[in-house]
Formats: sequence, C-alpha cells, structure tokens
Amino acid sequence: MDWLSQLFLGDSVAHSVLILALVVTTGLLLGGVRVFGVSLGVGGVLFAGLAFGHFDLTLNHELMEFVKEFGLILFVYAIGLQVGPGFFASLRRQGLSLTIAAATIVLGGTAIAVAIGLLAGIDFTAAVGLLTGAVTNTPSLGAAQQALKDLPAAGADAASVVGMGYAVAYPFGIVGIILTMIIVRRLFRIDPAAEAAEFERLQHEGVQPILTKNFEVLNANLAGLSIEQLAELTGPGAIVTRICRRGVQQLALAEVRLEVGDVVHAIGTTSRLDAFRVIVGRESDVDLPKLPSRIAVRRVVVTRKAPCGKELHALGLDERYGVIITRIIRAGLEFTPTRDLRVQFGDRLVIVGVEQAVERAAKELGDSVGELDKTHIVPFFVGIALGVLLGSLPIAIPHMPAPIKLGLAGGPLIVAIALSRLGKAGPFIAYMPNPAKMMLRELGISLFLACVGLAAGEKFFGILASGDGFLWMGLAAIITFVPIFAVALYMRGRRKLNFVSLCGLLSGSMTDPPALAYATQLVKSDAVSIAYATVYPLTMLLRVVIAQIVVVLALG
Repeated sequence: MDWLSQLFLGDSVAHSVLILALVVTTGLLLGGVRVFGVSLGVGGVLFAGLAFGHFDLTLNHELMEFVKEFGLILFVYAIGLQVGPGFFASLRRQGLSLTIAAATIVLGGTAIAVAIGLLAGIDFTAAVGLLTGAVTNTPSLGAAQQALKDLPAAGADAASVVGMGYAVAYPFGIVGIILTMIIVRRLFRIDPAAEAAEFERLQHEGVQPILTKNFEVLNANLAGLSIEQLAELTGPGAIVTRICRRGVQQLALAEVRLEVGDVVHAIGTTSRLDAFRVIVGRESDVDLPKLPSRIAVRRVVVTRKAPCGKELHALGLDERYGVIITRIIRAGLEFTPTRDLRVQFGDRLVIVGVEQAVERAAKELGDSVGELDKTHIVPFFVGIALGVLLGSLPIAIPHMPAPIKLGLAGGPLIVAIALSRLGKAGPFIAYMPNPAKMMLRELGISLFLACVGLAAGEKFFGILASGDGFLWMGLAAIITFVPIFAVALYMRGRRKLNFVSLCGLLSGSMTDPPALAYATQLVKSDAVSIAYATVYPLTMLLRVVIAQIVVVLALG
C-alpha cells in the first residue's frame, strides 16, 4: 500500500490533482446540504479545503498559488461575459438609485471594517479578511491577497491571515443577508407573492409587444410615394413588409410606389401602428400573410464573423437580395431594427422575401444553429491576456502611498464586460454559450476556494480554539448586518422599493448567489435577478478596488 500513502502524502502531480478533486467534491456535497432552507453552495468548498489543510493534505505552495489565481481569473471572466451585455442598459433604467444603495452598502461595510481594525486591536490583514468574507466576495479576497504580495511591509503569512478571516466571516455573510430579508418581510408585513405580481405588472407597464396589422391605403396624398418615403413620413418603429394590389402580393421594397386602394402589411408596436394608421388610412380585414404568395418568412441566426459588428444598412441585404429584416431577437428581447443597428453574433433576424432571396441572405449570415454551441477559444484567451495586462497596470491615485492595480480580479472582469458588450473586437467574436460560461464560472470559483481553504487550514482551527475566531465572527457579523439592514430599512420604508427588487439589491450588493437563490425561492419569481444583475458588476468592481485601497493605506 506504499503507492497509496505516496499518492496522499507525496508531492507529485497526481497527488495535487487528487487532493483538489477530493476537496471540490467534498465541498460541493457539503454545500448542497440545506439547513432551514439555506445551504452554503459553492462556499462549502472553502470549508472542505480548511479541513484538508488542517490535516496537512495540501499542495506545494507554487502550484497552489497558480491554481488559486487561475481559478479566480476563470471565475471573474465568466461573470463579465454573463453580465456584460446588459450592464450599461441596466444602469440606464432604475440602476442609478439601486447602484447608489449598493455602493452605500459597500462603503458602509468598509468603514466598519476599518473601524474594527483601528478600535478592536485586530490586525489590519485580518480585518480585510473579515471584510471580504462578511460580504461573501471572493474576488475582493483575491485582490487583497495579491495586493499584499506587492507590499514589502506585509508579512509572509499576511495572505494566509486574510484567508482565515474570510473563512471565519463567510458563514454569517450568507446568513446575515437572508436574515435581513426575513426581518424586513416581518417588519413591513410583506406578502412576497403580491410583491412579485406587482413587480411583474410594473415591468410590463409601457412595454409594448411587436404586432402585425394590415392597412388599406386611403390617403390620396400618398399615391406615388415610395415605401422609403412612406417610412420617412411615418417615422421609425413601423416596417412595411408586403403590398397587395388587385389581389397580387409583392414585397414592399424601398423603391415600390403606393397607390390608393393598396393593402399593406406592417410590423411594429401598438402605438407606432396606430400612428401609421392615421397617416395611411384604415385597418383592413385582409390578412396578407395567409393569402397565397411567393413571399417567405424565416428566422435566421447570425453565425458568420463577417456580418458581426456591421450596421444593417452596411450589410445591404435589402439592396442585394431584395429582402426585408422586420425584427431582431437578441437576449430574449424582440424589437424592430433601425438601419444603424449593429449586428451581433447569435442575433436572430426575421427576414421576409422571395424564398430564393431569403435563402441567399441566410447563407450570407450563417444560419448554423450548431455554431451557437461552440466555444470560441482564441478570443477567450485573448480576453484573459488583455485582462491580465490591464489588471497589472499600476494606477496612481493622488494622496495614496502606492499605486493600486485592478489585479487578476478586476482586469479580466472589465475586459470581459467590454468584449461581451461589443460582441466583436477585430477578427475575434466574444461569444460563449451559456453552459460553457456557467462551467467556467463554477470551475474557477471551486478551484479558488479550494486553494484558499488549503492555505488557511493549518492555522484556522487554532484561531477558533484560542477564542479569537469567535471574536472575529462577531465582528464580521456587524460588518455584514449593519449596512444591509440600514439600507433595507431606508429603501423599503422611505423609497417604497418593491420587495422583489430589494431582495435583488441586497443579494447583488453582497455578490452572493446563495442569497439570490433563497430570495428567488422566497418570492417564487426569477425577477429578483433583474435587480441583482443591475448592481452586481459595479459592486464587484468597487469591492475589488476598495479591498486593495484598504490594504495599501494600512500597510503601504
């Protein structure tokens, strides 16, 4: 059995892979156990790592550092790809008030952590660890540990102390958010089902679906005008796709001219079609798409690189193939396109035209659904390289004793958000299937937490046994609970924020997926994710940067 003891106690590659696999497996099984409806989730990997590290079942230092940092990069880059497409749009909506509230939670927790470091006699490295764990923010832990490596004043064990503080604070970090939701619900006598219904009503208020209607041209002033001139007259938002004249249908291309008595088929929102009717004439009982014709309608998926990033008018599909793009479906949202809209990989275009012409247009756009399941590996690693370069760039801030860096947490996150928002950078398509993004995210966070636990496990239980650990837990609970409870009371009591949005705000401000899962279960609606996604990216960046600022100010 010497081979088995060598495998568990040696220093081989097989030993390292085995330990990592066992830590992640044990941790995820532990994280799946529910107590009063709450589970640790992927956070269980941290505690499994602590147990393995305590019994000296660990990795060599250099390999553990690499796996930890690479896991962090995978995690934050996958997050950036997920939230990037909706990041700027979320800020333009109700994002301002929610983001201010989330930033208040971040700054409030930071102020309490700094006060603890100054007044409670706790080492600042431990206070930073308590801050990162109390807010369950793994990338900020990574950023703080990396900042410590760049500071000569930091001791050799500083990164390990931060990891121990994180591990001690983490459990109540999850429980504290959920406890706040429960208290607010009881305090304001909230009915989660009623709040969810009200939220859905408000979300759909003013949002009009895309409709199709048929109109008879009665306005004599329109006779002789082309479809292009009609579009200029009626304004954007209503697209004419077909004309029926004396029983014969034809495609409504830009140069086709109108006659009184024509029946036209238009697509748009209710308000735009109502305005269109006032100008054109009256709604017709004739349903053009149901009448026999050579006109075909097809949904085409953009899967070729060439069209990506180009504006619709630059594609020239209408001029070259005689087809009309009537609608675009992107990220589950359907809308009528404008000529300056840029096409992105994965867009679904509704194309109307003669069947052969539609086929040629589809071939140019790609229309290969199988391509949506492929991961573009080269852009992925190019993005990571750019993220590492950005994260390593020193940023000088006035009155700071040393420059800060976005680090391996902030740099890749910003690059991923930017690339996913652009959709294309040069020859590279920044697209990744959702299952691949989720896989990278879970793999990255699992590897990172496993290594954090393994590194801190040697001294973690000693701190608990000495009594300092329980003091740390109590102080971390203050960091968690006070800011989120104060903001929750204000946003609900004074601003009358819907409970669904409030739960998303609290979960997002702490970047806490387990709390998000609990809130979703509580209100029985996925709508919580909207507020969560609104505040998540900026909150993540704030926590990554602030963790470094605290470290640099304290030890720089």
